[in-house]
Amino acid sequence: MTNDPVEHVRADPVQEVTAWLQEHWDPDLTVGEWWERLGKAGWSAPTLPTEWYGRGLSTADSARVHRAIRDFGALGPPGGLGLLLAAPTIVAHGTDEQKRRYIEDIVCGREGWCQLFSEPAAGSDLAGLQTRAVRDGAEWVINGQKVWTSNAQIADRGMLLARTNPDVPKHRGLTYFLLDMHQPGVDVRPLRELTGRSLFNEVFLTDVRVRDDDILGGLDAGWAVANTTLAFERTGTGAGADGTANSSAAPGTIAGHLTQRAGDFVRGRQERMSLTVRPELYIEAARRHAKVDDPLTRQHLVALYIENEVGRYLTLRLRALRASGSDIPGAPNIAKLRMSELFRLGREVGLGILGARGMLHDYRGHDRSNVNPDRAVLEIALWSPAPSIYGGSDQIQRNILAERVLGLPREPGDERSTPFRDLRKNV
Repeated sequence: MTNDPVEHVRADPVQEVTAWLQEHWDPDLTVGEWWERLGKAGWSAPTLPTEWYGRGLSTADSARVHRAIRDFGALGPPGGLGLLLAAPTIVAHGTDEQKRRYIEDIVCGREGWCQLFSEPAAGSDLAGLQTRAVRDGAEWVINGQKVWTSNAQIADRGMLLARTNPDVPKHRGLTYFLLDMHQPGVDVRPLRELTGRSLFNEVFLTDVRVRDDDILGGLDAGWAVANTTLAFERTGTGAGADGTANSSAAPGTIAGHLTQRAGDFVRGRQERMSLTVRPELYIEAARRHAKVDDPLTRQHLVALYIENEVGRYLTLRLRALRASGSDIPGAPNIAKLRMSELFRLGREVGLGILGARGMLHDYRGHDRSNVNPDRAVLEIALWSPAPSIYGGSDQIQRNILAERVLGLPREPGDERSTPFRDLRKNV
């Protein structure tokens, strides 16, 4: 007998969640009831700390857990920007009181979130935003306009970046607020896209109020908090991301899904149109249109497969390095650039396969019950310009890599030392 300590071996999370699903999954629960079970058990957001409704898992194990939930046939966790962006940002920068106030509602899908960053004159130049927040006692009064706001029409709360101090350089006078969207003065106007969908919105804020204790990360310190959110966004939407934040049911009080039967959304998931560039989607289209033996088409399909694999292996490499305490400088920006290229390639390959049929898309976009087998290919082609813009344009990603990773000189100018009110404005 020895007194050597016994090394604790953690159970495989896929086995854990599968056993948990066998005991707890019930398709006759409402979506809200099911998400409550899933969230409070730590399976909605497994990467969060255990004290904040997570399991403390790595991103790789979290992706495995979400795939296991999908493969089991259960409804996955709440989708949208609450889980993807708001929850991890609040965990990183929030007070314990803010975490208690918001995290549970996010992981249980009770509230939907949107990201109120970009503006008509401050898209790529995010630090140049002009939405103002003026203190009024224990509250702030917000006035301004945001644009390209995903899912704002079904959001209960928003991650708002506003200017609180115009007398300092533009990066230093921003504050990150957690905004209640259910109040007078919040005007959400959907923007209809080429696809027929309205995923983006413009949002007008007129004398909107935010409590002082809904500042995240400190007054005038919003730029650092926003960069945390953007890092989660680029990692979650870049090439190789597993897409586990997607769900066929929408969280929050506006979409009306919380009171519906959870099992119905599992079936709906199979019918849902997914804007994901999957090589098998294009191989199937090539077979349908008798182009699978065409040498040029085959060459393009192989290029598409390679691009997908490059993104997947980048993600796997990054996860392995982070698990060992290392990292790849600029990896989220590289992943975001690869994703833009993947969508551009998907557009060219898809329209090359469809030929003249690529002009037959139903732009009404409101009835997808009878899915045209070519519809996914067409929607990706029409959607393809968007990834190179949202989450920071391709040009912004290249600037970040050049300046912060390669150490190249910054663009000339005095914007980092000149007070914001003295800068020329993009109007």
